[in-house]
Amino acid sequence: MKTVTLDIAKTGIGIPADMKAKAQQANALLHSGEGEGNDFLGWVHLPSSISEADLGAIEAEAAKLRARADVVVCIGIGGSYLGAKAVLEALSDPFKLLHKEQTQPTVLFAGQNISEDYIHELLDALKEHSFAAIVISKSGTTTEPAIAFRLIKAELERRYGKQEAAQRIVAVTDKARGALKTLATQEGYPTFVIPDDVGGRFSVLTPVGLLPLAVAGVDIRALVAGAQEMERATDRSVPFEENPAAVYAAVRNLLYAGGKKIEILGSYEPKLQYINEWWKQLYGESEGKQGKGIFPASVTLTADLHSMGQYIQEGERTLFETIISVEKPAREVQIEADAENLDGLNFLAGKRVSEVNRMAELGVQLAHMDGGVPNIRIAIPEISARVIGCLLYFFEKACGISGYLLGVNPFNQPGVEAYKKNMFALLDKPGYEEASKAIKARL
Repeated sequence: MKTVTLDIAKTGIGIPADMKAKAQQANALLHSGEGEGNDFLGWVHLPSSISEADLGAIEAEAAKLRARADVVVCIGIGGSYLGAKAVLEALSDPFKLLHKEQTQPTVLFAGQNISEDYIHELLDALKEHSFAAIVISKSGTTTEPAIAFRLIKAELERRYGKQEAAQRIVAVTDKARGALKTLATQEGYPTFVIPDDVGGRFSVLTPVGLLPLAVAGVDIRALVAGAQEMERATDRSVPFEENPAAVYAAVRNLLYAGGKKIEILGSYEPKLQYINEWWKQLYGESEGKQGKGIFPASVTLTADLHSMGQYIQEGERTLFETIISVEKPAREVQIEADAENLDGLNFLAGKRVSEVNRMAELGVQLAHMDGGVPNIRIAIPEISARVIGCLLYFFEKACGISGYLLGVNPFNQPGVEAYKKNMFALLDKPGYEEASKAIKARL
């Protein structure tokens, strides 16, 4: 079963030979390690490098947390939480908490914001549960997760004592240095390593993503197997026409060169909403630099047809649309006939809800094409761990190729540091005295 099928027929784009050659060269650069940002290319062969021992260690630690706690708080920001959140949302029952019997621990997220209300309400809710924490940070000093971890660690130690708390905290951090590594060593926390050559937004297939997913009951072996499948399908030896990542990268760059500056990623399955959010970070942080880059936006359809549909249909013609299309739902619900038929829907009686959803997808695609919006379709057979693993690596590989085609380093994020410096200056962090004076004079 082919896991990811790319359809570019409705973009109106023909890919010239020189662009095909450039995309192949960009892919080769990723594999050779000779391009910009080559110290962060560990993700390229990450799926195939994950060993049985790696998976076993993650599963063993996840089992310990599952035995100790019915709620596990995963603390991180950016790539340290978005990948796990995306996969978890895709593979979970959205109404899990309505079921009286819980068969899997609940994984919650913290440290992805600095909201006082959010952290207070989380700490308050945790009083009713046995809980543990996974803290994810290379440095241990990133403000948002550091604040959350300080508060959650204190609550764990108050409730369970320092010794037991140390068994309920797992650190995912640098292998040798940083505040979190130092603390983990001092306190005896079980620890997993964030590879030096894998940046945050590419880290979902490291312990950063795999550990919280294993805790939640996700089949991480199937997830990794799917990524391995796509790693092979997008290898440098694969011809351009057969490599979906290279084709996707080439088409979106041709659309960008033709004035299409915004890409809207959409799907007709709410479970994929956070895949969209993960994708936005992946592409926004990788390509948005040097005054360049396609702006990544997203919609969940058909809901957002009733909010953003008007703009997509008739707004500025600077956008194109990429749709993740799920061919087979996991469940079956049929529409029943109604004697009174006041809503006029008896013509749908006997049809599955998915049939209606599929016709909505096709109808929207045609309407948007008529409205001047090029359409890319990414078809996946189902929403499963294997398929999602495949999809994640497809987007990662396409992102690397696309960034090189754009002419930027896809693996740095220099602009992210600017707000941090300003925030530290405004908070009067030691060492920022002169910067504090300068920035406060601007307020």
